[in-house]
Amino acid sequence: MSTADSGPWWRGAVIYQVYPRSFADGGGDGIGDIAGIRSRLRYLSELGIDAIWFSPWYPSPMADAGYDVADYRDIDPVFGTLAEAEALISEAHELGIRTIVDIVPNHCSDAHPWFRAALAGGPDAPERELFWFRPGRGPNGDERPTDWVGEFGGPTWTRTVNPDGTPGDWYLHLFAPEQPDFNWDHPRVRAEFEDVLRFWFDRGVDGIRIDSAGLLVKDGTLPETRPDRPHPFRDLDGVHEIYRSWRRVADSYPGDRALIGEVWLPDRQRFANYLRPNELHSAFNFDFLGCVWDASALRESIDGTLGAHAPVGAPATWVLSNHDVTRHVTRYGRADTRFSFAAKREGIPTDLELGTRRARAAALLSLALPGAAYVYQGEELGLWEVEDIPFELRQDPMWERSGRVDPGRDGCRVPLPWAGDAPPFGFSPDGAAAGPWLPQPADWKDRTVRAQTGDPHSMLELYRAAIAIRRSEAALGDGALTWLPAPDQVLAFAREPGLTCLVNLSAAAVPLPAHERLLLASGPLDDDRLPPDTAVWLRTG
Repeated sequence: MSTADSGPWWRGAVIYQVYPRSFADGGGDGIGDIAGIRSRLRYLSELGIDAIWFSPWYPSPMADAGYDVADYRDIDPVFGTLAEAEALISEAHELGIRTIVDIVPNHCSDAHPWFRAALAGGPDAPERELFWFRPGRGPNGDERPTDWVGEFGGPTWTRTVNPDGTPGDWYLHLFAPEQPDFNWDHPRVRAEFEDVLRFWFDRGVDGIRIDSAGLLVKDGTLPETRPDRPHPFRDLDGVHEIYRSWRRVADSYPGDRALIGEVWLPDRQRFANYLRPNELHSAFNFDFLGCVWDASALRESIDGTLGAHAPVGAPATWVLSNHDVTRHVTRYGRADTRFSFAAKREGIPTDLELGTRRARAAALLSLALPGAAYVYQGEELGLWEVEDIPFELRQDPMWERSGRVDPGRDGCRVPLPWAGDAPPFGFSPDGAAAGPWLPQPADWKDRTVRAQTGDPHSMLELYRAAIAIRRSEAALGDGALTWLPAPDQVLAFAREPGLTCLVNLSAAAVPLPAHERLLLASGPLDDDRLPPDTAVWLRTG
């Protein structure tokens, strides 16, 4: 965040996403853990980030990589202990790094004590009211209560077996069957999660990232989905009262505690409703993440984002990759550079050299835009999507539930390369008993932290330089943007005072505008011209 920015930290922060299973392994079992993260905090400090967002680290059977939570107030032993997490939060604060934890409120694990009690107690168990248990349709209740399609594809209801062995009711799960949905109409569910927020705020975390934030409330009449009426479980108006109550919890703590939503909505006005002054502080900008590499499309996305956020006074966020999507080095090297879950397929040709060049330019673009920027672990190393993971090693339920059509998300979750010429590339300590939980490409030997450190042409040093400039420049971080005249397929905008960002998405080099000094370029310049797929930051006054 710019040193000149005296507003709340979350308005202009650079936030780094740590996927704990894949960041660094301190225990030698091939799985990343808190000990590994603590050992690499200095690296994150030197990168210059303002905050870390940790993907779920709670006790879990790992049916969906920890997004099936069995206990929201503890740490899974594979990652460490609660005491270690508290130490990590404290050590990060000592380095000036804030912390954000992931809360998954739409659903839990089928190993959660509430759900276990709901099954064990049979049809009359009071815990069933905390979930969506319903009788089936048809004479014998053999048909699912609805034909809703899940977020991973496939059906959304699983039938239970009563304690006496007879077929029972069905329960709702918008994701995998191991992830039963909570009933947010029940006051006990609402009280439980407000207490979970307090639990983590009491331990010093600075923010809460809310998974699947728009799905919590369901239409209790269970209508089928139809295009001519509101969706039965996406973005229902009742969700906003939940976040107003969460905001009251966050505001009761000192130090600008932030609520950050994962909200996948194409309607920008509906999206902005989550960011009203008494609801969430910010939300992820998936429109920009999924945008095609095209100047007019990117400008429309940027303008639409800023326009939607302005009336509610919320900062925009700029995201290029995360733990759910194809890494942007790979996406930008394809003929179709967009991202969508519906279009994800294997075997799409990719030009990694082109993708890397565009990813470097996109980094300068995203870090120059007004608001907060997110960096997904490994994007600062220029890592690409690993698309040749053997079928038997894949763990993402998307792979199986899509009928093996969607390749899943394992390819963006492969453990990071830190040093060395061969796997595990320093991810695990020397002499580790097991290899990384997902295989690393041998070609990542040129993408390790050690290989890139000190190389002025590396992706890592580009990110370090860009974040350092962002922290020192009053023009960057939160604030306003002014578009400047530019040739076709070129983005040019000013950030005041005195900084211009220029991104050339055309097929030919373009002349640089008048400027006092070149602050940073994503690639070599052609004399005083900006080559294709290259970006610059210029001092202009």
